[in-house]
Amino acid sequence: MTIPLVPRIGGLVLATTFFYSYVGQMVPQNEVTPPQETVIRADLTTEDMVTVGREIMDGKGLCFTCHTIGRTGALRFPDLAGVAGRAAERVPGLNDVEYFAQTMYDPNAFIVPGFNPGMPVINRAPIGLTDQEILCVMAYLQSLGGTPTVTLQTAHRYYTPPAAPGAAPAPGAPPDQNAKPGEALPLTATPAQKAPAAPAPPAVPGNAPATGTVPR
Repeated sequence: MTIPLVPRIGGLVLATTFFYSYVGQMVPQNEVTPPQETVIRADLTTEDMVTVGREIMDGKGLCFTCHTIGRTGALRFPDLAGVAGRAAERVPGLNDVEYFAQTMYDPNAFIVPGFNPGMPVINRAPIGLTDQEILCVMAYLQSLGGTPTVTLQTAHRYYTPPAAPGAAPAPGAPPDQNAKPGEALPLTATPAQKAPAAPAPPAVPGNAPATGTVPR
């Protein structure tokens, strides 16, 4: 008895579907979840920031999607092993903090020779790290071949931390309630002290005293 073509095709499809469904159930499944937000406490020490910075690079920052640590060969982006020792020498005039800041806030300002542009601006969507998270990443990068010095109060050209509550304003600069972090305040000259009044000229006999003076 010959089975018609259409039922044979249908049976083959069902058998194939069943086979791949069975195999799929045997493969361990990992649940994919969005990166967890990192809580940046105000009392983080530099050592704490190094740990948090690594967590951000592993998670929200997606840094190791392209970067590596301790690998050579055909790499998409520069390997980060020992990057702290190279950071202060990459761009003339930039120390390590300013260089790390530039690589994240303005990644196309300098491209490491041998690599192509492509790194996104890290504080904008889709990654969107906060200024404090970026400081933590910078602390971790400093630990790769160097000594971390960054704190949550570290300022650079792209970010100025807000003044601590109750802190006195800088001399000669009135408080500006509308100032935003990273925005430069206009320079304001200190009001000049009032010059002392010149002494009145002595009275001449026969002349009327000057207005406002007391005759002698």
